[in-house]
Amino acid sequence: MQSPFWYFQRLKSMSPAEVLWRMQGKYLDWVDSYHITQGSIPSLDEAIPQAKRVNWQPPFRISDLIIGDWTKDNATLEERTWYAALTDKADKISAHRLSYFHLRNHDHGRPIEWNKDHGSNIVSPMRLAQKIDYRDFSETGDCKLVWEPNRHQHLVVLARAYRAGGNDKYALAIKEQLVSWLEQCPYGYGMNWRSPMELSIRLINWIWAIDLTLELEIFTGAFRDQLFHSIYLHLHEVTRKYSRGSSANNHLIGEAAGVFITTSYFPDLANATKWQAQSFDILCREIERQTSADGSNKELALEYQFFVLQFFLLCGLVGRWCGKEFPPQYWRNVEQQLLFIGRLSEGGGRPVFYGDADDGYVLNLGDSHLDPKPLLAAGALLFDNNQFKTWAPDYSESLRWLFGATSQEKFRAIAANQESEPLSSYAFNDSGFYLLQSGRRNQKERISVLFDCGPLGFGSIAAHGHADALSFTLKAFGEDILIDPGTYDYFTFPLWRQYFKSTLAHNTIEVDGQDQSIMCGLFLWSKRAAARCLDWQPSTHGGIVKGEHNGYRRLKDPLLHRRTLDLNEDTRLLKITDEMVTNGRHMVRLAFHFAPTCNLQQLDQTGFQITSRNGHAVLRLDPGLVADIFHGSLDPPLGWTSNGYHQKQPCHTLVAKAEICRATTFSCSISL
Repeated sequence: MQSPFWYFQRLKSMSPAEVLWRMQGKYLDWVDSYHITQGSIPSLDEAIPQAKRVNWQPPFRISDLIIGDWTKDNATLEERTWYAALTDKADKISAHRLSYFHLRNHDHGRPIEWNKDHGSNIVSPMRLAQKIDYRDFSETGDCKLVWEPNRHQHLVVLARAYRAGGNDKYALAIKEQLVSWLEQCPYGYGMNWRSPMELSIRLINWIWAIDLTLELEIFTGAFRDQLFHSIYLHLHEVTRKYSRGSSANNHLIGEAAGVFITTSYFPDLANATKWQAQSFDILCREIERQTSADGSNKELALEYQFFVLQFFLLCGLVGRWCGKEFPPQYWRNVEQQLLFIGRLSEGGGRPVFYGDADDGYVLNLGDSHLDPKPLLAAGALLFDNNQFKTWAPDYSESLRWLFGATSQEKFRAIAANQESEPLSSYAFNDSGFYLLQSGRRNQKERISVLFDCGPLGFGSIAAHGHADALSFTLKAFGEDILIDPGTYDYFTFPLWRQYFKSTLAHNTIEVDGQDQSIMCGLFLWSKRAAARCLDWQPSTHGGIVKGEHNGYRRLKDPLLHRRTLDLNEDTRLLKITDEMVTNGRHMVRLAFHFAPTCNLQQLDQTGFQITSRNGHAVLRLDPGLVADIFHGSLDPPLGWTSNGYHQKQPCHTLVAKAEICRATTFSCSISL
């Protein structure tokens, strides 16, 4: 149960139309609760007549794209390598040992216990889904740890293993797990019917699992009918409860994607034509509404951009396979999102995952969901774009599963740009990100600085934003130096949730122990800092960017924070100048969060040696600042980074502080 203050703030974030829609939703829940308990739900024959069930054939085949047996003598070394890794995972999944978040090869029971948070061993209640408060950890456990294995992405691993090698045991393992899921998760009851987006992701994975194993004819008879009925009930549930208003973010995209793909693959289901058209329209609208002109997803959480981009790519491909082509503007938006990701990746390694991150992805096709290169390589094939090929020069397994065996030859035929070309600086004006860069691609000397001078997040609740205005990250020597520490948790550890979203957990300035924007819930903000760019002067050797935010103007003695970053390739120096415009007395703290691969050692009163895997740098503080170094501190929580949900590790964090009583400027620098 949330606090009265939370409900008040949440209500403030809604328009009158959304309030009315939510009231109608409560009425729908009340009606559903009666019908579900009475067993008055759409029947199997209403979903799809028996004749169409018995004679069902899909209108397109995902598996037609996959050619070759990776166990044969003529399989390539690449295919044999893929198959060895794939079957190693599939064997564990067949034995019910699943891996996600912090759980590694965790035994999920025999049969798998589908209504359980296996991290905390809390069994979620089996009452009407709409009566379950999924935010209440004591009642449900961490809802994400219940939902994650129920997305059934691991079933696609089994299906790929069957398709690549022909071993029946992997397909039979899919049937065994689906049978137990259908028995344990009756329509309308339990956590697995609580979130429409979770239903949609599960549908997408069911379709891939079914199609890749269709030749074995395990989807027949009573099992086929039971599965058809559940698929229809999934669609019935999602299409009546699409997210709207302040909740219409990545959830709405995922919901529509699941409906579009499912109705495209099962066009004989009742209402399929209507639902396909409706979901198609939603996807075309939302890719416009939720994508900035500069290619950034408006939620301003980069891992969520990866997430929704997978939905858009899959729907675009399915549309082509079934003859429902998306308009050119849809594909231009996809291409622009890929360009945004590629530009952020030029500094080396993976891009900076700012904002919330919860390890969300759609399909497991063999590549990491955190690696931008498979997405960029898919863009190279889709758009015949040599810039994408330059950013992602290697062919990967997921391309085979999406584009077929002939895609490897097509990919090789795309010419890449010269690898030694100089890096450019970019202004992403719509999202408020500014990227200062110097050096040449794939050379150790390159430097990338990403400056956040944009809004807190998307829409009236900015659900996945962090209080990180005027924060910056730094890549040098081809690796991370200054980082965004990540997210770590949503529901289980509220104090850690608060810390990782806080201003002090980012490379910016905190004033009087307060955040720039005020959190009032796990995914809800009240007062928000507004940031803007004041100056942008890119050059071939780096450049200058300056911004300000007004988050501390709300204080009794108002303060305006301005920051200037100046990157000079010739001197290999990054200057950080912070202006505190105020007439009052304040305690300010400036944080620098270093990658866990960096070591930090104090040289003198103002100097600190940074040692990374590939190079050395020196941070020089303003003489007016006094610094402390934290590494894995619990009290206070400082010196932590999270690279995955429920995963964290110590890192060095330097916090420099000073008490000011008038307008003050601090000048720091990093020599690289």
